[in-house]
Amino acid sequence: MKLSSYAAGEWHQAAAGGQVLRHAITGAPVAEISSQGLDFADMLAWGRRVGGTALRQTTPHQRALMLKALGKYLLERKEVLYECSKASGATRTDSWVDIEGGIGTMLVYASKGRREMPNSNIWLDGPQEQISRTGQFSAQHVYTPLEGVAVQINAFNFPVWGMLEKFAPAFLAGMPGIVKPASQTAYLTELLVRLIIESGLLPAGSLQLICGSTGDLLDHLTCQDTVGFTGSAWTGQKLRQHPAVVQNSVRFAMEADSLNCSILGRDVAPGSAEFELYVKELVREMTVKAGQKCTAIRRAIVPANRLEAVAEAVSARLDRLVIGNPDDSTVRMGALAGLEQRADVLAQVDKLRADSEVLFSGEGLTLVDADAENGAFMAPMLLACRESVGASVHEVEAFGPVSTLIPYADDEEAIALAAMGKGSLAGSIVTADPDIARTLALGLAPWHGRLLVLDSASAKESTGHGTPLAHLVHGGPGRAGGSEELGGIRGVKHYMQRTALQGSPDMLTAITGTWMQGASRQLVDEHPFRKRFDALAIGDAVITDKRTITLADIEAFAELSGDRFYAHMDEAAAKRNPFFEGRVAHGYFLVSLAAGLFVDPDEGPVLANYGLDHLRFAAPVYAGDTLQVQFTCKHKVRRETEDYGEVRWDTTIVNQDGAVVANYDVLTLVAK
Repeated sequence: MKLSSYAAGEWHQAAAGGQVLRHAITGAPVAEISSQGLDFADMLAWGRRVGGTALRQTTPHQRALMLKALGKYLLERKEVLYECSKASGATRTDSWVDIEGGIGTMLVYASKGRREMPNSNIWLDGPQEQISRTGQFSAQHVYTPLEGVAVQINAFNFPVWGMLEKFAPAFLAGMPGIVKPASQTAYLTELLVRLIIESGLLPAGSLQLICGSTGDLLDHLTCQDTVGFTGSAWTGQKLRQHPAVVQNSVRFAMEADSLNCSILGRDVAPGSAEFELYVKELVREMTVKAGQKCTAIRRAIVPANRLEAVAEAVSARLDRLVIGNPDDSTVRMGALAGLEQRADVLAQVDKLRADSEVLFSGEGLTLVDADAENGAFMAPMLLACRESVGASVHEVEAFGPVSTLIPYADDEEAIALAAMGKGSLAGSIVTADPDIARTLALGLAPWHGRLLVLDSASAKESTGHGTPLAHLVHGGPGRAGGSEELGGIRGVKHYMQRTALQGSPDMLTAITGTWMQGASRQLVDEHPFRKRFDALAIGDAVITDKRTITLADIEAFAELSGDRFYAHMDEAAAKRNPFFEGRVAHGYFLVSLAAGLFVDPDEGPVLANYGLDHLRFAAPVYAGDTLQVQFTCKHKVRRETEDYGEVRWDTTIVNQDGAVVANYDVLTLVAK
């Protein structure tokens, strides 16, 4: 079949023939791919004008619900994706990582978007900044969506996950996407996009697809667009230097190949639980996706006196490996993505062999139900580089089932060897010794985007060395690209602009939809707790009655709570404390007292109190002090699928002199 692109709301198929894509198992033709005839400038314009406008008319919570619905839709149709994925040489387990891992990542963002983002296209970043003496000139950092298109250029090894892990946070931020998959496995991405478009769940213009070359796409980028690239460091650096990218300061996120390492702690002896974990993890990283993972272990750094034992244990496991057609239930490793990919891996192995010896080459392994000549099969290879300083193992990556053992003498040498990779996406440390773990982790952290510290306590629940998670940063310094993806809601902010707003508190309140300290309050006759969610206005407030604290109050709270800390109960000891002049009221008593002052007790729209944020005790309170509460509606979050919303109340407790003694946010659920 000829693959199609999806541009400006229409499917487009090139008139002329293109590159032939072949089945990784059989070598038979699978598809032709070409982007000839596409108007790339129009695709970008369409995305900005149609997709971006439509997305910014929705809120993050509404977009999160769309992602959730799309995830469910795709899961119901996942088997067609699995069937198509077989052409890439992947086993069922390999495809699960790609297909359900990608959909799962999207669903994580759907969940996090509703729980952690505001239901508004303006998002506060950090606290209000007081920059004047009287507080009438203030500042607030905010995030707003960029008004461009999120272009993604992806690698061949994860045609589903690679797309969805970039698309989900960009979409959640309010940016439409243009996806350019690697040609080698683009047939799977094209099928995925067809399913998404057929679902009708996303606004028009949210997603476009390029099957084939990007042509002059990058020429038309602006400062509002972004590029997310996954692939080789050489290609990434070339694209990063594109004139339009440089001249327009286009945000360019690069996730490149890296020489990831795993270090076996010097405390780990053969036969121990951690030793078995190390061997198992190394073999898994060599064989899952036939080693075609940007996070796979390329350098296995082991104590010099453990190298032979590790080599023997790894070789024994690899010798039992079954390679072949993934349709056979006994097969545990499929093919590389294509014959060209296999040729490239073997060429890189030849470079590694210049200063490394081959310990295991797969001799004796047989293929199951597979064509050795036309299928892109390769046996796993384990090498050893005993003289590692300046060796090719720190420069050359064989992007396949290949790993090299490297000996070290002490922790400092292990750290130095890891750093010779010049920056990695993922590293791991296997040890049972906390001191070794700390030394290695602190030494490796500057050179890695993610570190796994593995021991027998975490093994059962560990996701493994090479598994990127939606919750955690994916990326790394130096050779790994110097960028970040994912990382939970951090990943959404890559597609937004942070701006410092300056002005009066009233103006900042009006712009942000959040009450700012120093802004006007509307003192209402009806208690705010009597108002339903939609009737509440930002700035609605009540100034409570006053209450004078007595020693009897302090002692009663101590009796009730059991908190008999000396500063509350012993006058002489309290005076010796550098912060107090005598016995002070409990901080939590102040919080309880404040609730007694501001709460309206009758049944009403306020359904529940579900927490406090940012609680600070600013000044001590003594017996005889008189307190009052300023209670103000600060922020509202509408829940799209519930009959209530979230209301945040600024709660400020002041004493008889007007000094603030405590400040915090009260969080309530209020009926609509």
